[in-house]
Amino acid sequence: MNVLDYAIWATVVAFATCAAAQEFGPDVQKTRISLGTATPGGGFPLYGGAVAEVVNRTDASLLLEPRNTKGSTENIPLLEAENLDIALVAGEPAYEALMGVGRPRTPLKILAAMYSTPGMFAVRGDSPAGSIRDLAGKPVAFGARGSGLVILSRYVLDGLGLDQDRDFQAVYLDRAGDGPAMVLDGRAAALWGGGSGWPGFTAVAQAGGRFLAPDADDIERIRAKHAFLKAMTVPAGSYPGQNAEIHSVGSWSFILARPSLEEDIAYRLARALNRAEQALAKKLPQARETTAANTWAAAPSPDLIHPGTLRYLREIGLAK
Repeated sequence: MNVLDYAIWATVVAFATCAAAQEFGPDVQKTRISLGTATPGGGFPLYGGAVAEVVNRTDASLLLEPRNTKGSTENIPLLEAENLDIALVAGEPAYEALMGVGRPRTPLKILAAMYSTPGMFAVRGDSPAGSIRDLAGKPVAFGARGSGLVILSRYVLDGLGLDQDRDFQAVYLDRAGDGPAMVLDGRAAALWGGGSGWPGFTAVAQAGGRFLAPDADDIERIRAKHAFLKAMTVPAGSYPGQNAEIHSVGSWSFILARPSLEEDIAYRLARALNRAEQALAKKLPQARETTAANTWAAAPSPDLIHPGTLRYLREIGLAK
């Protein structure tokens, strides 16, 4: 190899090395983003892992890192303290924080809508219970202590004139994944949860379990007292052996962002989520509701959406 050939070869290698560093560079070149989820075995860690995988694949400049937490009620203060960048928060605690119900209004913003969460109970197939009221006085696993599902159950039961702690033997879990076993071995008469594809419900349904939800009159009573809850439907086939739709009430869960999350980072996250909608839906059925259109529709008001997300929604023609 003569001097000229060597110089050309060296230049080509240098350009190739530079390109590789840009495409496959070390993590320090990426924007690291912490994502708070919940306790192992629940729906939030499952969803958070799927979101992180598709976002990281869609935008190589981002490194979304899921972290287990105690759930929604811990994620909100962690975000407010800037100890997380973004986090998954169930509809009821998100609503209370964003609207200032029982607390000062939070400065957190909505990065994206996750999915709708109709609440219901799962019981064993041989359970004698035919309605929610039949569970009164019995041990019921209402979920992990920090889970937003626990707050949803309080609103639903209050709408029915029931108190979660007074009228039931309420069981609060350290790990969401412990609930199904308690129902299946008889330690609990029912497991409370919500949404489509929730892991706890899948486990009970696979063992022949069935579901209890508010009837039409119950839904009317609940919404008359708590109007922010919406009538929702769990499609048939969402769980093994579930051959009919289930009607209930619930709300939208959100990905919330810390107050100081940079607009550009939020924009890039919103763009990656939008571009990965089909991949995310294939990976996790309930995530088919994670769409830019649903973010715009589900937010209580546009001013609660992060400016970076809002910029992207305007760019694709969803927001004015």
